[in-house]
Amino acid sequence: MRHDEVVELLQEVARGHLSPAEAAERLAQLPFVATPEVLADSHRWLRTGQGEAVLCQGKTPAQAAEAFAALARAGRPVLATRASEAHAAAIQAAVAGAEVHPLAHMVVLGGAPALQRTVAVVCAGTSDVPVAEEAAVTAEALGAAVLRLRDVGVAGLHRLLSHLGVLRSADAVIVVAGMEGALPSVVAGLVTAPVVAVPTSVGYGAAFGGLAPLLAMLNACAPGVAVVNIDNGFGAAMVALRMLRGRGSPE
Repeated sequence: MRHDEVVELLQEVARGHLSPAEAAERLAQLPFVATPEVLADSHRWLRTGQGEAVLCQGKTPAQAAEAFAALARAGRPVLATRASEAHAAAIQAAVAGAEVHPLAHMVVLGGAPALQRTVAVVCAGTSDVPVAEEAAVTAEALGAAVLRLRDVGVAGLHRLLSHLGVLRSADAVIVVAGMEGALPSVVAGLVTAPVVAVPTSVGYGAAFGGLAPLLAMLNACAPGVAVVNIDNGFGAAMVALRMLRGRGSPE
């Protein structure tokens, strides 16, 4: 349950449209919803401004669907990440309105208020698109407007520079790259917005499954680059949105 939902609930009681007992029943699910398989954290919106997401990796389809349904009963939006086709099918069967994003390997039940903030998601190569889409879908689900720039890696720097106006218009920039991971440093030298870098596991042997771009991003020459874990588009979006809320965006 989000902060604005709690305020609305209390206002409904004050207007006489809802009894105190009915409001108490709705709040009874805080701070978590217990099911046979999961303890869904329905209080996280109130504590952090961001809800719990369901990481499907390592869960059976039934477990993922149970967790998603429990969070859906507590409020919206709800996100599931690293979802296989089987996970997605089970979640859709359990929760009406859940939308599958195959490229991002995500399932989303929307409903977040608009943040009036824009996040640019910049992708070095087409091979990095699934991780970039995880970041983009997460940011959109949580209320941000998203600008997508794909295939603008440093091997053809003119491609990136042709979108400089778009980059500079964003309130935050998420940059996704594998191989040598140079793109976030370049972008951070061009914009005033905070930059969140996401190394991907794309690359040949010496990339060590994303370790090479991770180290490159941690050693970026340009200041103002925050770095998340390898292939963690979801985490990058969460960092960017916390930054934006810190800059005064509305709840």
